[in-house]
Amino acid sequence: MTDLTLTKTRLYSGIWEGHLAHAAGADAAPPTIAAYHLEAELPDVAVEPISDAPGHWIVKVPVPASILSDGVQTVTITEPSSGDTLASFSLVAGDPLDEDLRAEISLLRAELDMLKRAFRRHCLETA
Repeated sequence: MTDLTLTKTRLYSGIWEGHLAHAAGADAAPPTIAAYHLEAELPDVAVEPISDAPGHWIVKVPVPASILSDGVQTVTITEPSSGDTLASFSLVAGDPLDEDLRAEISLLRAELDMLKRAFRRHCLETA
């Protein structure tokens, strides 16, 4: 179990960013962080100290264009020394996936709206 906590802050201009904190606080040494896609290590992962917060860093993971393809692509961010996964993110591209959870939720919302309209109409007609 690691003493590191990585929290996503944003994905902007092709760079995933997160806030990394060490439980030891100011006494902690800068950690080594790696990002992987399909078991291949991604280049140029940066860990930058936050000047006014010792024991805290900004992690930047550039998303290479080469991993963008149809379907869901997942990147995992780990601490190599312990092998612990600190965070992960997924990218969805291409045609909508039939089995994609978001598509299913959208369909359920549409069906629920249809049922609400039918129920309201029924209530008005029987009142």
